[in-house]
Amino acid sequence: MLNSSKLIAVCVVAVLIGMPTLSVAKARGGSGGGFSSGPRGGNSPMSMGSRGSRTHQDNGAKPIEQSTTAKPSTAPPPTTASNPAAQPAPVAQPSFLQRNPLLTGIAAGLAGSWIGHMIFGATDSSAQTLDGEPAPASNSIGLMLLLMMLGAGALYLFKKNRRTVAPVLSGITRNTVVKGSLFDESYDGTLLKPATDTFTVTIADKAAFQQLLTDVQSAWSAQDVAGLRRAVTPEMLSYFSTALAEDSSRGIQNHVEAVELLQAEVLEVWSEEHTDYATTALRWNARDYTVSTTIPRGESGHLIEGNEETSSESREVWTFMRVRDGRWLLSAIQQ
Repeated sequence: MLNSSKLIAVCVVAVLIGMPTLSVAKARGGSGGGFSSGPRGGNSPMSMGSRGSRTHQDNGAKPIEQSTTAKPSTAPPPTTASNPAAQPAPVAQPSFLQRNPLLTGIAAGLAGSWIGHMIFGATDSSAQTLDGEPAPASNSIGLMLLLMMLGAGALYLFKKNRRTVAPVLSGITRNTVVKGSLFDESYDGTLLKPATDTFTVTIADKAAFQQLLTDVQSAWSAQDVAGLRRAVTPEMLSYFSTALAEDSSRGIQNHVEAVELLQAEVLEVWSEEHTDYATTALRWNARDYTVSTTIPRGESGHLIEGNEETSSESREVWTFMRVRDGRWLLSAIQQ
C-alpha cells in the first residue's frame, strides 16, 4: 500500500512538471516563422512597445501585450465603507438639557428651592416660639436665596467648562485631497491643464513614416541590428534583437522584401512634455517569407513559409515618437 501511494505521488508530480513544458513547446513550435511579434504582417500575433501615457488605451487595434510602460491599476480605491475600523466614531447628539443650559439652571434652582421649602419650610411653619407666637419665616427665605445662588453658580461653571466638540472631517486629509481641488495646498486657483496636446502631421512627417517602414523591414531581413538601432527606440530594439537571436538559434531567417506602401492613415497625434507621438495605420505589399539557414537553397525544406516570388498584403498599426525637433523613431507595433 505504501509503495502504491509513493507511485501515485510520483505520477502527480511528473504531470505537474510536464504540463507547462508541453504547453511551451506547443506555443513555440508553431508555424516556424521569424519574429513572432515583430514587423512581419502574416505571423505577428503580439503587439509591443510603448505609446507614452496611451500605451494601454484602446485605440481599435490589438492591445499592447509587451511593454516597459507599467499598466495602470484597475483596482478601485479603498473606501471607508469596506473598512469599518477606519470609520470615525459617530458624534453623540447632545440632550435637551445640554442644548439649553439656561433652562437647566433655572430648573435646578427652582427644584432646589422647592425641596428646601418642603424640608425646612414645613418645620418652620409648625414651629412656635416659647411664648406661643409663630417663628419668623426669615430662615426659609434665606435658604431659598442660598439655593438659587448655588444654582446660578452651577450654571456659570457648566457654561465655562463646557467643551466645544471638534468637527470630524472624514475622508479629507492632506494625503487624500484631489490634486488641483480647493483642498490642495498647491492649488493656485486655475484648473489643471490636460497632460497632452496635439500637433499637426506634415507631409514631411508622413514621408518619414514611410521611410521608417522600409528601413525597419530591410534591417530586419538583413539581421542588421545597427540599422534597427537607427530606426527604433531602445525598447523596440531589445524585442527585435531577442527575436533575431531566437531565429538564429533555430536556424531560420525571415525576409520582408520589396515593400510597397499602399495606405497610411494617421489615427492619433499627441504630445507629452517634450515628446511627440503619432499612431498610424499602415497597409503595404511585400514578399514575406522564411527560409532555413542550414538547408541550401533549392533543396527540399529550404523554404519554410511564405513565397519568395509573390507579394502579400499586410496591415499593422505603428506608433512613432520623436523628441521635440528630433527625428522620428518606431516605438510600438500593434496588429
